[in-house]
Amino acid sequence: MEEFRRRLLLLQHCRGIGWKTFFLILKEDPLLKSLFKKKRYEWQALFPQLKPNQLSLFYDDLHSINIIQKIELYEENDILFLTYFDELYPDRLRHIYNPPWVIYAKGRLSMLQKENALAVVGMREATVYGQEVIDRLLPPLIRRGCCIISGLAAGIDTLAHRSALGHGGSTIAVLGGGLFHIYPKDNTSLALKMMKEQLVISEYTPFTKPERWMFPMRNRLISGLSDGVLVVEAKMKSGSLITAQHALEQGKNVFAVPGKITDNTSVGTNFLIQEGAKPVMHHEDILSEMRFSIQNS
Repeated sequence: MEEFRRRLLLLQHCRGIGWKTFFLILKEDPLLKSLFKKKRYEWQALFPQLKPNQLSLFYDDLHSINIIQKIELYEENDILFLTYFDELYPDRLRHIYNPPWVIYAKGRLSMLQKENALAVVGMREATVYGQEVIDRLLPPLIRRGCCIISGLAAGIDTLAHRSALGHGGSTIAVLGGGLFHIYPKDNTSLALKMMKEQLVISEYTPFTKPERWMFPMRNRLISGLSDGVLVVEAKMKSGSLITAQHALEQGKNVFAVPGKITDNTSVGTNFLIQEGAKPVMHHEDILSEMRFSIQNS
């Protein structure tokens, strides 16, 4: 089993292939026993959809990456990894669109099994109103044992994580890059604190630098780990609305905080309410919809 995990991890480090090719490799060779036996032309015959440069990247990485060395480096930095086939892999993520084959984590891994979790997302340029909303809605939920899930982005994400920390609660950050590349850099101290006291995870290998396309992709994990998503301040075209869409596809509750119709920062949340999201003006609005086994405050 350990050899299979190492080979799975190696595959995840290889450039040139995506989730679908990864899936097809496992379908063709479930235990990855013939991973190193195939010649380049055999891989090409198996996966003709791969372009020559993609195939070259994949084949070269497959035969050059020292995965044991990588694992040792991660262990030295207290980075753990879970594969899709591990018992501790969170069930909530097994059923989402394109579940990560590998999750990298630093912190309290047991937090991935938290029952009561609320994703909180919103604008990177949070306003005073956004801060007031966080200060009003989250503390009562946190005191009742609700784990706050967010993406460590500037603005609402940061306020949500800090609220959980400040009120003695639990919080998980899902990064849009590797664990060695905290983004934004202004949140490095927050991330390090969470790595010691809470949990920070990523589906990307630790040395992966964040790129724009990675953030919308990671949003499916933020919603996937939660029982519902609360959107606090959002423009019409925003990652927050993408997270809300993922939540709907996953059968999760979507909550939105209403705002002035004249404010650009509330266009997205007001739209979500029009589309059927639960409007939130009090923390009880969330509790009434969620099947939380909430602790008494």
